[in-house]
Amino acid sequence: MALNQLTLSLQFGQFDGVAEHRAVLTRSKVTRWIRHALAVDAEITVRIVGTEEGQNLNREFRKKDYATNVLTFDYQQEPTVMADLVLCAPVVEREAKEQNKSLEEHYAHLLVHGALHAQGWDHETSTEDAEEMESYETDIMEELGFADPYAA
Repeated sequence: MALNQLTLSLQFGQFDGVAEHRAVLTRSKVTRWIRHALAVDAEITVRIVGTEEGQNLNREFRKKDYATNVLTFDYQQEPTVMADLVLCAPVVEREAKEQNKSLEEHYAHLLVHGALHAQGWDHETSTEDAEEMESYETDIMEELGFADPYAA
């Protein structure tokens, strides 16, 4: 399978434990994970943030006053996807522990999930859309060598 091109900017904010997250999120891994989710070429910025920055962005842009795992800001879908993916490291780490997943596995899933959102996929529009998106995410994760992210 030919993968689409990705221009990646990988950024890390300042937060406790940033070194552990940098170690997991190497440029080559992040590039590989996102490229597997792309239907077209893309220019994507991935920013890993702490709780405060994550909560501020979620409050400002989604009117939800808590830090969430991933925020997708999609600016263009064609002919090239242009987007920012913001992942809140403490939330991702907490969820990985709660779901008995490695930090790497959970980041891979959330980056695939965010990349799909950047291309117009939406799981909040209907149950059918959610099931279709989850199924596609599962297929991508399996291609990458990870288990079904939705399996209990």
